[in-house]
Amino acid sequence: MEIRQIEKNKKKYLDLLLLADEQESMIDQYLEKGQLFIMTKEQEEQAAAVAVVTWESSCTAELKNLAVAKEWQRKGLGKAMVEYLCQHFAKAGAREMIVGTGDSPLTIPFYEACGFIRSHIKENFFTENYDHPIWEEGVQLIHMIYLKKNLLAIPGNIR
Repeated sequence: MEIRQIEKNKKKYLDLLLLADEQESMIDQYLEKGQLFIMTKEQEEQAAAVAVVTWESSCTAELKNLAVAKEWQRKGLGKAMVEYLCQHFAKAGAREMIVGTGDSPLTIPFYEACGFIRSHIKENFFTENYDHPIWEEGVQLIHMIYLKKNLLAIPGNIR
């Protein structure tokens, strides 16, 4: 698998992005300002995984969207993408990577396994910002749970 950044025609990957954020208007708020990365089998165009990261400050990068195609899930691609992004943004000078997600039994343990720790909560985020209830694994998502990862110890960090 190879990971590369996409700078044009980002909406081409909308179907995959919608797996992680099911409302297109929310994706529109970060897709163009964010950096889009795709993971593909070598020399193929079809993405197995996608991620969007934005700079929230000069030292903080935020993982806004991470999605793995259904046929590729549970094969380590999500973790590999997160590791790549942490290294990439550490080399670009980020001190930390943050990610916001619902309080889901799938996503919180995934990010904790990737080295993230809980940071803070944005109360009522999903009920106030989405036009319909969001459910994951039988749990309605209400609050945005933020996790963070220190990137200063990653080799190549320029800060």
